Amino acid sequence: MKRTTRSTTARLAASACLALLCVVEIGSAHAWSLGVTGGDRRLFLHVGNGTVSGTSGRLNGPSPTTNPTRNRVEVTVPQALLGSGTVLAMTSNSTQNISLYGDGNNTCPTPASQVMVGAGFRRNGGGSANATLSVASPANLTNSSGDTIPFTEISWTVSAPGSGVPNVIPAGTFNGGTQTLTTFAANTYIENCHTFRYANSAVRAAGTYNGTVTYTLTAP
Repeated sequence: MKRTTRSTTARLAASACLALLCVVEIGSAHAWSLGVTGGDRRLFLHVGNGTVSGTSGRLNGPSPTTNPTRNRVEVTVPQALLGSGTVLAMTSNSTQNISLYGDGNNTCPTPASQVMVGAGFRRNGGGSANATLSVASPANLTNSSGDTIPFTEISWTVSAPGSGVPNVIPAGTFNGGTQTLTTFAANTYIENCHTFRYANSAVRAAGTYNGTVTYTLTAP
């Protein structure tokens, strides 16, 4: 879980980051939309490894709680496939497989190829206001020589065997800016696993390319 703050405009906001890395050589998941017991306004957000939110369905862990972990997804492009258009799966250094909703569910059974994303919004009485989950990415991943790979080369898929809401946080492609992923009602927790992919649509200069995306959850 990352920072939870209240701004002067009376909006709640929480942010979490995910680092992405591409290395260029020379030459089964579940998704859920779950109820939360009403209470004082609170946002909960994690991307990859996080800290449990408290009692199951309550988002009542110590607040604010910050987990400084910034997980990474990465791919090494084999020389024989450089720029071939063969889409390559990215691996993750996340170890988070158990839901942070607090019920102990094994949501992401293979975290080495998945990143668990979870977001919750609690308030007294529910109400009509929704929380909004967005993600911001820079224009490019960059290596030490200043070479770049557009962030639009990175996409993610979601799947959810055993769940009726596989796209509670939908699949997509980074756009090199800020994009809204989903909105959801108060007293709700949403969660699924993302598998990231590199499009490999052009030959790139050798090097290690890095970039960071930031997920943000806001509510009125």
